[in-house]
Amino acid sequence: MMLRRAFLATTATALALPRFAIAETTLASGATLTTVSDGSLVLPGSFVFEPMPEDELAAVLAEFDVGTEQLTPECNLALLRDGDRTVLFDAGAGPDFQPSAGQLLDALDAAGVAPEDVTDVVFTHAHPDHIWGVLDDFDEPLFYEAAHHIGAAERAYWTDPATVDTIGEARATFAVGAARRLDAIADRLVTFDDGAEVLPGIEAIASPGHTPGHMAFQVGDVLILGDAIANHHVAFARPDWPAGNDQDPETAAATRLALFDRITADDLAIAGFHLPGGGMGRVETAADGYRFVRG
Repeated sequence: MMLRRAFLATTATALALPRFAIAETTLASGATLTTVSDGSLVLPGSFVFEPMPEDELAAVLAEFDVGTEQLTPECNLALLRDGDRTVLFDAGAGPDFQPSAGQLLDALDAAGVAPEDVTDVVFTHAHPDHIWGVLDDFDEPLFYEAAHHIGAAERAYWTDPATVDTIGEARATFAVGAARRLDAIADRLVTFDDGAEVLPGIEAIASPGHTPGHMAFQVGDVLILGDAIANHHVAFARPDWPAGNDQDPETAAATRLALFDRITADDLAIAGFHLPGGGMGRVETAADGYRFVRG
């Protein structure tokens, strides 16, 4: 498997928080949205860049001091604390994916949150760095007091026995791992569709392409992106380009453009799983696309 081998009124501000709690914003409702780090990934650049035009790509990456050989994206999970609810968006990679990831429990501890404090886990999608951390060392649900929520289309895709044979060799382990974990939490798993209010104040937004049933979420004036906009360089500067990390590159590109339209039209802040500096920031328009602005 390629990854394993190589690899509103809101004011979002980077804070001097403990090591693993990187950025935080207070929503107009009074709820607090924090990003907590699961570490980072180590990826071959080709995993993202292979389908892109080589000459134009070099010019884009030069602006960001990003090379084509290796990428080390952060993994930033959003944590919403709203009254008696503590909602974690995604569950991290756990110990079995990459040694540079799987730090979520330390991050939550630094943010003052124990696993039993989490009331809800809401998944953007079921790739390894987002769902493999949902089980503990005994293959029991790590967040044992929590309801777990996933888009109906995403659940159907990863629990379909045909997926492992159709997803391609490089991602076959993704399918096996997702199916096992979704089965382990089946008795506490709630599904939802596009436009649903998953929990009070959390709207689901279908954002397919990275995976067939990927979901983003609007919480107040913040859009939680998951991997729908998965990096701060090419995904912003050339959102229409196909990316190798997306399962359906053409659909994913259309999704990015639609999300950027929504973000800029509604002046939303963003929280991105693989964006730098804790993943929180804003979007500015640029000559041929957009620009990520931290904080």
